Amino acid sequence: MMLRIYNAKIWTGNRFIDCGELWTEDGRMRYVGDVSPLILLPWDREINANGNLIIPSFKNAHAHSPMVFLRSYADDMALNDWLFRQVFPREDKLTPDDCYWLTRLAILEYLSSGISAVSDMYFHLNSIADACVDSGFRNAMIAGVTDGKREDIEKTLSDGISAFSKKGELISYGLGLHAEYTNSVDSIKTLVEFARERKMPVSAHLCETKSEVEGCVQRYGKTPGVFLAENGLFDFGGTAYHFVHPSDADVDALRERGVNVVTCPASNLKLASGIAPVKKLLDRGFNVAIGTDGPASNNCLDMFREMFLVTGLQKGVLSDPSVLGGETVMKMATANGAEAMDLKCMDTIEAGNAADFVMLDIRQPNMQPINNALKNVVYAGSKSNVLMTVVNGIIRYEKGEYSVGEDVDRIYSECQRITDRILER
Repeated sequence: MMLRIYNAKIWTGNRFIDCGELWTEDGRMRYVGDVSPLILLPWDREINANGNLIIPSFKNAHAHSPMVFLRSYADDMALNDWLFRQVFPREDKLTPDDCYWLTRLAILEYLSSGISAVSDMYFHLNSIADACVDSGFRNAMIAGVTDGKREDIEKTLSDGISAFSKKGELISYGLGLHAEYTNSVDSIKTLVEFARERKMPVSAHLCETKSEVEGCVQRYGKTPGVFLAENGLFDFGGTAYHFVHPSDADVDALRERGVNVVTCPASNLKLASGIAPVKKLLDRGFNVAIGTDGPASNNCLDMFREMFLVTGLQKGVLSDPSVLGGETVMKMATANGAEAMDLKCMDTIEAGNAADFVMLDIRQPNMQPINNALKNVVYAGSKSNVLMTVVNGIIRYEKGEYSVGEDVDRIYSECQRITDRILER
């Protein structure tokens, strides 16, 4: 598709263009810059942005998309009770077809929030991938290993690498450990050996709660980050999800190994897990990205809310209003997410990069007047400002309408049917 958008304000991720234009062709940015002498090309569409703002798309660096079926069902509970009494028993009832339709619903919410890519850690990943491919959406999927037999784990991971290499450019696949507390030493060693043979990074839920940290210390005499790092899990890098309660030794161990961190502030607050030391991690040189976590614990998939919480919480706990300014948070939600998800050429809006971007309506009361457009997005912006979300050069969301290859009402109906069945209503 050849698309031209003109008369736009553009934040590329590195610079601000007050009045410029953007051209795309075959899923890539062809031109980004000031108003150009019009070259007559066979545009599929030309759009007057009317002075609205184009930014890189948001990257949701940690989620569990099919968990939409538990949205607002098991709330106001401690993490362990929520997970083991409410979530796990009902997740056991999910079929591959269930995960397909539930993911399609989550994708609608991602697109309306300006998100063009997600990193899911879940099961029935093949169905999740198919939902993304059919919707024209990106997913950097992570296999979440839990305790099991060596041969089963190895087969699952090998089959995943083989299967997802054939899904196309929108789908990628990585290795993951669900968590230290859901794995035995043997299953951790199996994953480590598999990753070492292929020199692949590994991602994991890590130091999410105090009880997780205390349990690991009781079992092994070490905090989770140190324990997993010393056992080779992060020998080729990876990503730590949540990282709310790391010790200084955990921070040192992961920093030495080039591990990314994904903070999920809304989920961690709602489950009373705590507040991650984001400012400290950035100061130590970590690449820190932002995730929503699952819609059962969040309960929405909204990057605007996450951005405000990331900066607001750090300002509050540190009693310092100067920390984590607007541009820093925007980079966490865009470029840092692309790096954590290993999405090549998706960090900024520049010629040659993937054509994933968002147009925001700044001609609304919450975005006026304009003193600083980026700070307006972080401190005042909302999903209501998302006019358009473009994925791989294709407009997938525009002014409340979706182009995802399926009728929206059917997606809603299928997901309600699944939810009613699982919750026995």
